[in-house]
Amino acid sequence: MMESLLIANRGEIARRIIRTAKMLGIRTIAVYSQADAGLPFAKEADEAIAIGPAPARESYLSQTRILEAARKSGAAAIHPGYGFLSENADFAEAVEKAGIVWVGAPPAAIRAMGLKDAAKELMQAAGVPVTPGYLGPDQSEERLAVEAGTIGYPVLIKAVAGGGGKGMRRVDRPQDFAELLASCRREAAAAFGDDRVLIERYIANPRHIEVQVFADKLGNCVHLFERDCSLQRRHQKVIEEAPAPGLEAATRAVICDAAVKAARAVNYVGAGTIEFIADASEGLREDHIWFMEMNTRLQVEHPVTEAITGEDLVLWQLKVASGEALPKMQDEIAMNGWAFEARLYAENPAAGYLPSIGRLEHLSLPETIRVDSGVEQGDEITAFYDPMIAKIIAHGPNREAALSKLAAACAGVEVWPVRSNAGLLARIAVDPDFRAARIDTGFLDRHDDRLVATVPNETAIDCAATALLKNTDSDPWSALTGFRIAGADDRRVRIRIGDHLHWGQSRPELEANTVTIGETTVLFDAGNAWPISLPVASEVEASQGAGDGAILSPMPGLVISVDVADGDRVAKGDRLLTVEAMKMEHSLRAPFDGIVEKLQVSSGIRVSENQLVVSIVKEEV
Repeated sequence: MMESLLIANRGEIARRIIRTAKMLGIRTIAVYSQADAGLPFAKEADEAIAIGPAPARESYLSQTRILEAARKSGAAAIHPGYGFLSENADFAEAVEKAGIVWVGAPPAAIRAMGLKDAAKELMQAAGVPVTPGYLGPDQSEERLAVEAGTIGYPVLIKAVAGGGGKGMRRVDRPQDFAELLASCRREAAAAFGDDRVLIERYIANPRHIEVQVFADKLGNCVHLFERDCSLQRRHQKVIEEAPAPGLEAATRAVICDAAVKAARAVNYVGAGTIEFIADASEGLREDHIWFMEMNTRLQVEHPVTEAITGEDLVLWQLKVASGEALPKMQDEIAMNGWAFEARLYAENPAAGYLPSIGRLEHLSLPETIRVDSGVEQGDEITAFYDPMIAKIIAHGPNREAALSKLAAACAGVEVWPVRSNAGLLARIAVDPDFRAARIDTGFLDRHDDRLVATVPNETAIDCAATALLKNTDSDPWSALTGFRIAGADDRRVRIRIGDHLHWGQSRPELEANTVTIGETTVLFDAGNAWPISLPVASEVEASQGAGDGAILSPMPGLVISVDVADGDRVAKGDRLLTVEAMKMEHSLRAPFDGIVEKLQVSSGIRVSENQLVVSIVKEEV
């Protein structure tokens, strides 16, 4: 076993690796950017080394700086975690060339499976079924459009070097192909340095099922069963579970065997995931499940596999990298119970899932189940990295029991003033369709209106009213409407929740969960966070909507494209410009037909939240 380990990553996965390494008596070395200097992972490692400014390209993606940190610290091995350099074959080779143990897949396997088109050709040769599509070298817009038409709309454009949901666009109509192809290529070039794409048939009722594989240097290769990652938004996983609901034992055996076959085809070593796409319109049939891609690293959702198998996958990685045999062979690996993982993100679902940044002035996470988090109360969520706050993992003897644990845990999350998707996660976990496993990758898009809480429910409003009347320093009776002679007291009170005024009913029997943070009182209800107050006497409900045509940036970010100029005529819904933040593109569109009066920004300009970027005026008829 290696004596020391440098973790070339950050946040929760760095803490996760440190935890197992310390259990094994391995000295741990963290590397951190300027933005992460105060985060827990940098404090928990035995040694921490600064590697550069906040932008990932100047820190966590800098091979030179990470290798220098390894040399400086005398690290015997490097674990890349997931993301960043974890699937960079050149970096893996550089690590091995420096005489340092690489805790990851062999460079040749990373290359073989890193390009989606080449990987699919390799899988076809190995007898693994693949999704129908175009994998050819001709990358001209004209050829790609022809192939898309041949496959039949809708189609999926995917970055050849992509992963993690980046560089992927669904196209429903031929007239949208060029715009979405350009957007996909831009994102792919920025994220992976490679703008090549492939075209796939879009599956109407898709389930995303992946198999965890593990191989050692002695020729042993096993699977640790499957995970269902169908609950997604913008191709980013939101809730994962294991095993996959509705997958019969015979079909499980077929796809798990195919996954092992795929790993052996590239002489794989270490932890990897074979991802399949399933057409679930007729159930999970083995002839409707196709290879999609391989992730040559540890996955974000590996805790659900750990929960159902009782195995520590990071421990397996460290043992395999040290030249040891797999801790268990296939007949020794058993599946026990059911597990879920919910990704708690710093984002605002009620505002179109816009990323939310800032200091976590109040953060309370579940203590009765496993939570993997990279931050603690007082830490900062920045715009430089993935907006994940934590992973919430629930395990139970069956799906219903595990899901009930997950629902309770997500409902108890408290985050402020950074916004989070805890309320969304809690609603998903109790949703009747989700509980009945009626799911596919379009689940959130179809049910968004019932899963996203844009206003508090009646009970939450009454909780706010009750809490404010109990805690206010002013005369509480002045807020009540009064009482009626020979009738019941009218205990209604006018309260402000966020930007809206509501009538709440003071109900002493209610136990409201409120916290005062600075000058703000916040009501936490089922994962949601609502700022509450008693309005001043003359206050009226704030007007909503941007009818004046002033387009504001909804978040801090970088303007990466501008599609209009002063004087241009635009139609409602036309794209005006695109802002990139937290590795995602956000298009700002015209709220009505009109004329561009004043463009305030240009491509390459960094903007702040609520900054005016363009003004539209209605054209006189």
